[in-house]
Amino acid sequence: MRNFIFVLLVTMFTTMGVNAQSVDVPHAVNNLTLIQLDGSAAKIPHWGEKNLLIFYVDPDESNQNHEFTVELEEKHLAAGENIYGFGIINLKDSWYPVPNSLVRKMAAKRTAKNGAYITTDPDRRLARQWGLGSCNNKFVLMIVSKEGELVYCHKGIINAAEKKKFLEIVQQYR
Repeated sequence: MRNFIFVLLVTMFTTMGVNAQSVDVPHAVNNLTLIQLDGSAAKIPHWGEKNLLIFYVDPDESNQNHEFTVELEEKHLAAGENIYGFGIINLKDSWYPVPNSLVRKMAAKRTAKNGAYITTDPDRRLARQWGLGSCNNKFVLMIVSKEGELVYCHKGIINAAEKKKFLEIVQQYR
């Protein structure tokens, strides 16, 4: 009986892990309202005008793919006139014992230095509405086409094979 329960638990957690990681692409997604760093509501910028490169990040794991994001920025690997990149802070999954307004204030100070656009998702709205599953403790990298299709989604650490795959896909949307 103990072996049966153990096997059942292992199977359940393994299945949950696989399902939590996979997101079917491409699939249609909708623009939605998020909360800007100043606390005001706003739709996703450049929706339908440009392809979007979105960094959806749990603040607990903001450095999960640090080297990769620095390389993207420094070498302009995803830059182009047809693509707009920005970050969304996944506030709901953070364990930080500070109010969301303080996290937004900290992010605003940082963006004032580098000019990046960052907005926030205080209630997992994007993850739920776009069918991403759990994004807790994940750095999520996505590409949404001008037509509103999620064409690329990776959650977690980006290894060499995934980096190659991403760079091949992003070239089509730059």
